[in-house]
Amino acid sequence: MSTLPQCCERDNGDPDTVNDTVKNAISTDGSPAPGTVYFVPARQGRAVRLKAGERIRIINTHGTQVCDMWAFNADDLSEFFSGEHSRLAAGHVNPKSGDDLLTNRRRPILGFVADTSPGIHDTFIAACDIWRYRTLGVEAYHDNCSDNLRQALIAIGLRTREIPQPFNIWMNIPIDRDGRFTLEATVSKPGDYVEFKAMMDCVVVMSACPQDLNQVNGHHPRELQFVVSR
Repeated sequence: MSTLPQCCERDNGDPDTVNDTVKNAISTDGSPAPGTVYFVPARQGRAVRLKAGERIRIINTHGTQVCDMWAFNADDLSEFFSGEHSRLAAGHVNPKSGDDLLTNRRRPILGFVADTSPGIHDTFIAACDIWRYRTLGVEAYHDNCSDNLRQALIAIGLRTREIPQPFNIWMNIPIDRDGRFTLEATVSKPGDYVEFKAMMDCVVVMSACPQDLNQVNGHHPRELQFVVSR
């Protein structure tokens, strides 16, 4: 029996509502068929299991879409990609091709091996959630990356207790010398891709960000594609 006070037993693992993410896993446990091109539909998420040494290529099909990406140790979901730990190790704000993406235990989880886009990404902006959309005046439910993460994991029989900071692939958040930032449209092109190599057995989750109230996805969320290779 837990000895934690009741107030400390709650976590952030349950989605606020569901969409087709929870019904359309790529397989029962998230294992991919190497070489198969999979889709992450607009406004939804997908999870995929990678074995150490496998590669995943994430493709910006239309060039305008941001991908919120998470990576978890497949054997212990309390260990996950951490932007703050990765920034310190890399010595620059956002990961670049050639960098390792580190976990919250300072271990490499993904190697960033290729990037055909201009390399504009983000590790500062939190995943969108129902609370973000309420600050933007949305009273009804709005699809969001936090729920896409939760549902994508549930769809393959897993559950996270928290929502880590994602790697926001192709998100364009310029920061000026005074520390101010703006949310801008992506600068990638149709077909641009990033590719990562699994440095340990891991679960990668991708969300085709549903944000349609500003220009980060060109006001029109679109699907993404991914493919795994050995």
